Amino acid sequence: MAKTQLGARVDDEVAELAKARAKDRGLSVGDYIAALVREDTEGLRARGLDAARRFLDEHQALFDEAEDADRAAQGAHAA
Repeated sequence: MAKTQLGARVDDEVAELAKARAKDRGLSVGDYIAALVREDTEGLRARGLDAARRFLDEHQALFDEAEDADRAAQGAHAA
């Protein structure tokens, strides 16, 4: 497959993080960025967000109860 060179300017911190993560995965920075783009376009992030949304939909009542209990506890100390 033919390769095209891309240029991007990022903060030094982002560049260091990209280099470190690429090394951790045994990839060049270019291959690491290509993998991120493929993952993004193949919908991995969307599937993860959908899973989180489903989790919240299924368990929202528990979070609501915890918030209500926290508010009630805070109100009991206000007087």
